Amino acid sequence: MTPLFPVEIPAHPLSGDRRDTLNRALEGLSATQLAWVAGYIAALADARAAAGGLALGAASAASPALALAAPKPEAGPRPTVLYASQTGNGKRIAEQLAASLTQAGVEPRLCRASEFAVRDIARERLLYIVISTHGDGDPPDDSRAFLDYLNSKRAPKLPQLEYAVLALGDSSYPQFCATGRALDARLAELGAKSILPRIDSDVDVDRYAEPWLRDALAHAREFAARSGVATVTTLRSGATAAPAPVVAAARFDRQHPYQAAVLVNQRISGRGAMKAVHHIELALEGEGLGYEPGDALAAVPRNPARSVEAMLRATRLDGDAIVEREGAKLSLAEWLATRAEITRIARPVLVALSERNPDPRLARLLGPEGRDELRDRVATDQVADVLAAYPAQWTPESLVTALRPLAHRAYSIASSRQLVGNEVHLTVALVGGEDARNPRWGAASSFLAGVGDEATVPVFIERNERFRLPQDPSRDIIMIGAGTGVAPFRAFVQEREATDAKGRNWLVFGGRNFLRDFLYQSEWLDARRRGLLHRVDLAFSRDQRAKIYVQQRLREQGRELYSWLEGGACLYVCGDASRMAPDVHAALIEVVATHGGHSPEDARAKVEQWMADGRYLRDVY
Repeated sequence: MTPLFPVEIPAHPLSGDRRDTLNRALEGLSATQLAWVAGYIAALADARAAAGGLALGAASAASPALALAAPKPEAGPRPTVLYASQTGNGKRIAEQLAASLTQAGVEPRLCRASEFAVRDIARERLLYIVISTHGDGDPPDDSRAFLDYLNSKRAPKLPQLEYAVLALGDSSYPQFCATGRALDARLAELGAKSILPRIDSDVDVDRYAEPWLRDALAHAREFAARSGVATVTTLRSGATAAPAPVVAAARFDRQHPYQAAVLVNQRISGRGAMKAVHHIELALEGEGLGYEPGDALAAVPRNPARSVEAMLRATRLDGDAIVEREGAKLSLAEWLATRAEITRIARPVLVALSERNPDPRLARLLGPEGRDELRDRVATDQVADVLAAYPAQWTPESLVTALRPLAHRAYSIASSRQLVGNEVHLTVALVGGEDARNPRWGAASSFLAGVGDEATVPVFIERNERFRLPQDPSRDIIMIGAGTGVAPFRAFVQEREATDAKGRNWLVFGGRNFLRDFLYQSEWLDARRRGLLHRVDLAFSRDQRAKIYVQQRLREQGRELYSWLEGGACLYVCGDASRMAPDVHAALIEVVATHGGHSPEDARAKVEQWMADGRYLRDVY
């Protein structure tokens, strides 16, 4: 088992078995959780040392790890690190900042936006906010109550508050980082002082976050000195502690993915379906690859060869030309295949293109009046299409510089490790292809759909703490998914079976055609027969003249749905963020109003409270 610390502590006092037990107990804990555990253990060691007549200073000399983990005293106002994130990137960055502050001796408070007592903001003195924009301008679900309060008439003036915002987003969308930008403006409007320039981070978030984290830490130290917050941990013996040891990060990540062997790659949608859907099973072995239902598997793809060829045609460049950048020396074709984002149009490449081609249509596309056209372009076109539409002079180096780094693609995990062991299953819809309306191929979907039995796929786990089964296994769950949005619910049902959960399970599934698009049909029918699924409602939009969607099934079953929810059920939604998720949300409010006897306003408040309480969770994209 790989140790959690990057250096070996000499003369380790634990036996091999106890070391393994400790590593297993700590595996998967966040930086903040590890800091708490370290403080708890240090306090326990101090108490036992005192009871045995041993001063902590002596204990520290014999076992330096205990001294490094000593808890910090309360002194003066503490900075708060607040995060709101749909996929987990915001939480990860916030935990990095909190860990750095803790190391520096400035004890922070780390808090998810949904758990923040909004009226306490009047007492805050230093607030670091990491917040994402989901889809085309939507805030994360866990930030809604916080943002609603700040934007209301109840929000207080905040002249005492210093703050900094790191906005996360995706420049493929016209409303890039809109949530972070709006929050920054609102805090300034309330009188708060921005102490760092807001950073609008694209999908390669670490590149943008690194300087923001460094500047935030420097300011926190200055704030601590100015405000009287202790910046050095003083032990009871009077000895000064060194900074806490850095805990090793997750073993596999974007820069160091795990090469997962392909076990199964099988098409599960019927012939003639609008999208070919593949069920893919990969082997996961070793540490750092544990996952829970609700998590995602991130794949690091290779761009389709036809997309690379289209880029070279549009720019009239030689694919064999050598490009040196960021310490790498590759041919242009290899850069385009493995390092550059070419299947998704992002704003930076359009800006670079407009500098080389003054076409007013391109300028309009980048302006507010071109928002709808840009949204349509992003949905249907790839970078080569706009480069061909607006010819310009490029060099291999300038083209590579203009392109956004190739981002990983995350897929909801469709399996429970409790049931499948050292495997992970995915449900992947092929973007583009011969049987689709859009002939442009998606990067990751075409890569994954084309892998053979002897291939490996570079992957890592993306945790999603906001999409978890209830801790109480006797609680009922309602799962609403359309198309590949059913993937995490396959994992949920497997997990409920493996853990013998007593709560009822209700699946509402939507697709276009029963014969072509009923994904995992035999599994659902078997689960229904064995009592693992207590209800199944289906909505196939094209099997009759009038289109039927999952939100209509919710209205039809409104009385039963409301009864389950009033009885404490948790409701989950997974799938399309632009149409399905808002329509389901509206239907849910209507069901609560109709069958609960509430006004539309009270029904909306009740639904939003379920969301804040973690009983209504969404994984939408």
